[in-house]
Amino acid sequence: MKHILFLIVFLPIIMWSQSNFKQGEKLFKEEKYQAAQDVFESFLKTNPTDLKTIEYLGDIAGQSKLWGKALSYYKKLKNLNPSEANYYYKYGGALGMKAKESNKFKALGMIDEIKDSFEKAISLNPKHIESRWALIELYIQLPGIVGGSESKAIQYSNELLQLSVVDGYLSRGHIEEYFKRYESAEKQYKKAIAVSDSKTSYNKLASLYKNKMKEPERAKSVLEAYNNKNKSR
Repeated sequence: MKHILFLIVFLPIIMWSQSNFKQGEKLFKEEKYQAAQDVFESFLKTNPTDLKTIEYLGDIAGQSKLWGKALSYYKKLKNLNPSEANYYYKYGGALGMKAKESNKFKALGMIDEIKDSFEKAISLNPKHIESRWALIELYIQLPGIVGGSESKAIQYSNELLQLSVVDGYLSRGHIEEYFKRYESAEKQYKKAIAVSDSKTSYNKLASLYKNKMKEPERAKSVLEAYNNKNKSR
């Protein structure tokens, strides 16, 4: 009898709740972020520890560049599930963006926590590619006096090469390009094209030619090569 009463009373509520969540997901995928936020916030009131809902709300806050709000959601995720690498990665990313918008003195105080977040993600998931990319960006952009290090950036690029050859070449190309070693960057991007034929690899090489090496015709040629290959597939 109790089982029947449960089905009668609670099953419709559960089904409505699940339907509400799916509507929020649909709106999010359609990039209707404000509408999705309203749905997820409503859902969260009755499901306060639902990890996916909290993550979506953090992602929506990030889309709106509300980094403080995004951080509060990602921090909650870390507390609820401290073994999930992506939560530390997203927290570190949001903290990095907040640091960019802060004054230099305040930003300096955030650097260690940003690094620790990405490193924690890697320790939880040794194959975490995005965190290594984030650390590469951090180490090449920071001045040496506050922890910047090209050698550490290269170290993470080499780790990427072991996990994903194309990411390894692209990340090394990115480092070479950042330090204005354009011919070396060109070689790395060409290696990425050779192993993956990915659109990103072609775009990176084309961008290098057009924006850094001031060779728009070569850039055009690279993009045409990509388009021609895809037409024949």
